[in-house]
Amino acid sequence: MSRLNPRQQEAVNYVGGPLLVLAGAGSGKTSVITRKIAYLVQQCGIRAQYIVAVTFTNKAAREMKERVGTLLRGGEGKGLTVSTFHNLGLNIIRKEHERLGYKPGFSIFDESDIKALLTDIMQKEYSGDDGVDEIKNYIGAWKNDLILPEEALEKARNPKEQTAAIVYLHYQRTLRAYNAVDFDDLILQPVKLFQEHPDVLQKWQNKVRYMLVDEYQDTNASQYLLVKLLVKDRAQFTVVGDDDQSIYAWRGARPENLMQLKEDFPSLKVVMLEQNYRSTSRILKCANVLIANNPHVFEKQLWSEMGHGDPIRVIRCRNEDAEAERIAMEILTLHLRTERPYSEFAILYRGNHQAKLMELKLQHHQIPYRLSGGTSFFGRQEVKDLMSYFRLLVNPDDDNAFLRVINVPRREIGSATLEKLGNYATQRKISMYAACDEMVLTEHLDSRFHERLQRFKRWMDGIRRQCAENEPIAVLRSMVMDIDYENWLRQNASSDKV
Repeated sequence: MSRLNPRQQEAVNYVGGPLLVLAGAGSGKTSVITRKIAYLVQQCGIRAQYIVAVTFTNKAAREMKERVGTLLRGGEGKGLTVSTFHNLGLNIIRKEHERLGYKPGFSIFDESDIKALLTDIMQKEYSGDDGVDEIKNYIGAWKNDLILPEEALEKARNPKEQTAAIVYLHYQRTLRAYNAVDFDDLILQPVKLFQEHPDVLQKWQNKVRYMLVDEYQDTNASQYLLVKLLVKDRAQFTVVGDDDQSIYAWRGARPENLMQLKEDFPSLKVVMLEQNYRSTSRILKCANVLIANNPHVFEKQLWSEMGHGDPIRVIRCRNEDAEAERIAMEILTLHLRTERPYSEFAILYRGNHQAKLMELKLQHHQIPYRLSGGTSFFGRQEVKDLMSYFRLLVNPDDDNAFLRVINVPRREIGSATLEKLGNYATQRKISMYAACDEMVLTEHLDSRFHERLQRFKRWMDGIRRQCAENEPIAVLRSMVMDIDYENWLRQNASSDKV
């Protein structure tokens, strides 16, 4: 799309105040955002270092940055921030860690870390971990709504919520002792910091002269407030969204944030992008009929100049096996009949569990394919475990790596012990690993647990020395055998895939 249509151009050129761009699917919203960034730099004289563009995925942020890079010349893009909400929050926490009470190099807990900690807390407090996933969801929802543990406890309406709030209290206290944050804290902590410290807020407001936000219908309460705080006085921003594309209400997204904008910023201008560049008229007509059943905040009608296109067919199959077979045969038949390359076909499915059957059918019919998404190699439990061991060998100050491996395999060192160790390390301004063999630690810990920590540290120190003196790969293989990791993995794996 080399040229912008009149609506797109209007959205790019408007800098007179807050702007909401209602962008239907395939309407060229990314082009609008990237062209607007270039317009702000080249025509409005705003230096790139004062422009912040935020989206929801790392992939979208990378694509946006690459496209902006082709529009800006020389050093025009120097200092431009294009990131996800969570990376923006992470950057704020890193810069303001002292005001938030964290040591440098704080850890970020991922999903498996969070679940392991919650399981440990529940086994200690309630002698079992039934409902750990539900409690994890409660905590995530509270954080997205900016509700701290004490407030959650006050608002608890039934025993289940009360239990979740108590676990939340222990969980947050333990995270603090570990010098760690979780994913939801990356928004919660900056918002609370800005609310409680006006001087810090003003400093960050001065860094943001213009803000652009993509997929605004997917923002939750804390993300909306973060944007509002950063742009409040100047109100120089563009948000792009579509209430008809909101599919994340289950994880806290609030499409009503689009309407809230009008209340918080009465001078808000709205520009609608209704021309679709991705689909044929038949597809859009079908989509418009379906979406008409949704409750609407804004009325719009998508249209296209790409012709009518092929008819849409709905095929009913007996079961999942028959469905996968039919899809494979449809692709094979069209490929042979029309010589259309396999790269022009795509299969979309609702859940990852459907991929296996689809792959088997494609392989059976010798149809080449590439699976998009799924679990990254570096996201697998065994890779993360062993990488954490390697990280700790290279950098003994890596608290996140220490916390991941200290009980892999189990060394009978519970969350209460690690909480005390974390508090002691924070007080001493040293890493948890370094604190393990300090004699003063016995004043805070039972001698049994202190001995276990010392034993672990001595073992790791020995492996580090061996790596320096011998062939590291052989030493690391020996380490994996020494901890009997494969057997531990088999005993603790949730499926037979191990």
